Amino acid sequence: MRDQPTFGLWYDLRNPLQWRRPFTSLYREVLEQAAWAEDRGFGSAWLTEHHFCDDGYTPSPFVFAAALAQRTRQMQIGTNLVVLPLHNPVRVAEDCATLSLLSGGRFALGVGQGYWQREFAAFGKELKYRPSYLEEGVALIRRCLSGSTAPFEGKRYTLGELAVTPAPEAPLPILVGAMQEKSIERVARIADGFLSTQNDHHAMYLDALAQLGRDPAEGRIYAGQWAIIAEDPERVWSQIGDHALYQLNQYVSWGAFGPPDQVPQFPDRDAIVQGGAYQLWDAAAATDALVALLADRPQVKDVHFFAQLPGEPVDSGSARLEYIADKVIPAVRARLGQDAPTALTN
Repeated sequence: MRDQPTFGLWYDLRNPLQWRRPFTSLYREVLEQAAWAEDRGFGSAWLTEHHFCDDGYTPSPFVFAAALAQRTRQMQIGTNLVVLPLHNPVRVAEDCATLSLLSGGRFALGVGQGYWQREFAAFGKELKYRPSYLEEGVALIRRCLSGSTAPFEGKRYTLGELAVTPAPEAPLPILVGAMQEKSIERVARIADGFLSTQNDHHAMYLDALAQLGRDPAEGRIYAGQWAIIAEDPERVWSQIGDHALYQLNQYVSWGAFGPPDQVPQFPDRDAIVQGGAYQLWDAAAATDALVALLADRPQVKDVHFFAQLPGEPVDSGSARLEYIADKVIPAVRARLGQDAPTALTN
């Protein structure tokens, strides 16, 4: 009988102009939603990051993570993900150590190498060096979180005989996200776990672990889901699909899925479903799909869902979360077994 995974919330806190509301209200409602969702059985909350976005896409996930830590009791809190090359790794380590202490060891750092030229240019970084920024950044963060004073010398970063204090009192996982084969090989080599998107690259990650001489059974996957789960998902999609259209076409325009001049945008919300970018599930379909995923990949330790799409009212997202909590999570747990959910820090 396997340990149960956690089920989580995914937040980007985007507030597009066409659906704009005060950010103070949005932030307050999201914090209330997370506390409520914890009581309903959700065990994790994930924050992502981008900069210079008209819709206010989360630019400060560590700050918001601290607020989440104070509003929740047991919920695991993580980033999926922070664009590490844009940051000083020592400052990231300091913020993460503080978050770990504030949350009682409930924080996990998730990072990626990024892809959006505009961000890199604004922060004075070269996009072509992002792999080395990521790899050295992870190494330096590990060194800092360990309490070591050993000098660090790399191509991108150096640090003398200085310790980051206070150090975390609990293990702090460093997770890495990627979608290309070479990048996923790097994940297997440097990360404590893999942040996946749409479940497409799990086998590639496990194969990479094996090629490194590591036991794939020891792999850890934190799987972001692109799915709308509701009693009548087609009806709900007719109401919120334009929010998903905005979300995905923004990512396409930034280069998230390849060069923007080569990856076409979605013409309408129906094309999103037809292309498989979002799944529409009722409780039975969601339960079958998640049980199949989790039974096939016991390395999956967490599955998380967008709490609401960009510009969608928080109450609308909460209605779907309530449906998942009532109809999906208990059914999945019953079919997989009744062990306690697995924590990120295990």
